Amino acid sequence: MSEAPVEQVIVGGGIAGLTAALTAAAEGARVLVLSKGPLDASASYLAQGGVAAAIGPDDSPRLHHRDTLAAGRGLCRERAVAVLTEEAPQRIADLRALGVPFDDRPGLEGGHSRRRVLHVAGAETGRRISEVLVRRVLAQPAIEVAEGERVVELRPGDGLVTERRAVRARSVLLATGGYAALWARTTNPAGSIGDGIALAYRAGAAVADLEFVQFHPTVLSASGFLLSEALRGEGALLVDEHGGRFTDELAPRDVVARAVGARATALLDLRPIDRGRFPALMGRLAEAGHDPAARPVPVAPAAHFTMGGVATDSDGRTDVPGLYAAGECACTGVHGANRLASNSLLECLVFGRRAALAALRDPVPSGATPAPATAAAPEAPPAMTGDIRQAVWEDAGLVRSEAGLARLSTSPILLVRLLAASALARRESRGGHFRTDFPDPDPALEGTHTVARRGFPVVLELWT
Repeated sequence: MSEAPVEQVIVGGGIAGLTAALTAAAEGARVLVLSKGPLDASASYLAQGGVAAAIGPDDSPRLHHRDTLAAGRGLCRERAVAVLTEEAPQRIADLRALGVPFDDRPGLEGGHSRRRVLHVAGAETGRRISEVLVRRVLAQPAIEVAEGERVVELRPGDGLVTERRAVRARSVLLATGGYAALWARTTNPAGSIGDGIALAYRAGAAVADLEFVQFHPTVLSASGFLLSEALRGEGALLVDEHGGRFTDELAPRDVVARAVGARATALLDLRPIDRGRFPALMGRLAEAGHDPAARPVPVAPAAHFTMGGVATDSDGRTDVPGLYAAGECACTGVHGANRLASNSLLECLVFGRRAALAALRDPVPSGATPAPATAAAPEAPPAMTGDIRQAVWEDAGLVRSEAGLARLSTSPILLVRLLAASALARRESRGGHFRTDFPDPDPALEGTHTVARRGFPVVLELWT
């Protein structure tokens, strides 16, 4: 049976969704948070990186803005970047007020011209922020949380359908995360396969920039265990088997990842740094049989963060009335072709809040078809398999070509097909998208975004 309507239903229990829920509840709204897994299993919870914000005396939002644009390789939407960087200091102040115990000294990460990356306990930032937000959400009477409940269909203007029920709501806000687990090597939870993006596309929303994926350069070989960029920010070195450096450790991630991926052996030397600042990471390395005080550890790239998603404005609005998106599942254009390190948790905080407010203040959508009393779910999509993930790794990994992308265009998985179509449409190399057959950026494509809409071929659009 369908239940009494809520004002806002939020799909996803990571930092974007939790921020949106607290924001809406503070405005007096009744909120339902749906999470297909436990709240402590989100990609946000696993995030080691920090939160970037210009809070130092030698820093400013203008400098943070400049660094973000440089990392984005001519593809950032400047108005979104301005919102992100100008609101960042206040969002940090909000977290401090909630009890997040940031470390005293900001860190330096790739692409940043100042020390502006705030961490908690070295490399436990995502977990610690998530824990604080989860406690606040669970203590808020206006917020209901349903874990282990997967959404199978969106009905914009009226709500959605889960595996168990139809839920009526004034608005739906997607905060379902990205799709980096489509690749065989990934730092993400296995469920990060872009479910929310596919749901939005099927509901009529545009999706954009799916070809842009960021591969983290320093993942412990033979595992998905990420070795935070904060380590390189403190002086860890990337070396070959002879101990020679082969790249600038703090160059943008696409550059570093391809440099690491091009070598049969790449090692991260942690001996130059104060390893005591990262107790959890050092403990995990010891458990894996490594002694970072004695010798460098082997690393390789893995799919880590996806810049594409549901196309939205800077308030989380999609082009479907009543449907909003925030966090990694959304594409505001803020990251461009290559996300600046530690702008992702910030994105969740800034745009999660803005989307929640817009969803409450926008006019109620009209003309929607009421949800039926029973939740008749559509046919389940094909299951992800190891073979599909391996194919995505081989044909849409660090380097791509037309032949490989054409093979992926027949995948049984909708999002893989959309990824392939987007990558085929972008006949250049830029940021996280590198094609061997078009190895250079095309100046004519600066500022253009690949956009896919249901029933139409992928197009290139100029966003202002």
